[in-house]
Amino acid sequence: MGDAKQPQLNGAYYGPSIPPPSKTYHRPGRGGGGGCCCNPFSCCCSCLVNCICTCICQIIFTILIIVGIIVLVLWLVFRPNTVKLYATEASLTEFNLNNNTLHYNLALNLTIRNPNRRIGIYYDRIEARAFYQGQRFDSVTLEPFYQGHKNTNYLSANFRGQNIVLLGNRELSHYNDDRSSSMYDIDVKLYLRIRLKFGFVKSTRVKPKIDCDLNIPLRSNGTNSGVYESKRCDFDWR
Repeated sequence: MGDAKQPQLNGAYYGPSIPPPSKTYHRPGRGGGGGCCCNPFSCCCSCLVNCICTCICQIIFTILIIVGIIVLVLWLVFRPNTVKLYATEASLTEFNLNNNTLHYNLALNLTIRNPNRRIGIYYDRIEARAFYQGQRFDSVTLEPFYQGHKNTNYLSANFRGQNIVLLGNRELSHYNDDRSSSMYDIDVKLYLRIRLKFGFVKSTRVKPKIDCDLNIPLRSNGTNSGVYESKRCDFDWR
């Protein structure tokens, strides 16, 4: 069979023609993203909320700066120092635990010092509580007073009587050790309500606490079984 002859193509061949692109039409929907142009009310509300939030943040930040400056100025002017309290003397003549009943007689002398030159202190309430092995066995209220600048006052707290004290095995073991050595670990805490006086201005009441962790010898027949050492107490403003 002979080869079939292909007809000759005149000119260049570029393939089938490409149809023109179809036109698309956009019809905005009811909830579609029309932006502020389509919903100017929501745009205005959003801008208003952002403006209010920005103003509030700026006001709060400005107030914090002003308060910080005032506190810094007051501190530079008054230079407040922490009150210093010492348990200078302690006399323990009875401390006997019998059938969960503690018989005690403790006299404590305290020295409290205000080291500030421009701050006076009103001691509106002073409550002294005595603890042994975490158990409170007595509390007394001391006389309120005003303490002037760079002044020292002397306080006395007397705990005497009997009270029920429930001790576990571990606490009873500590009590037996203290009785053998005639030196007792007694914790005295002072709960205060005070006001500070800055010139003619008085502060609101604050409630600091003073913690005196003491090691007190038992005095028997007029003789101490050990030597009591003056102890500085811890002042806590919280």
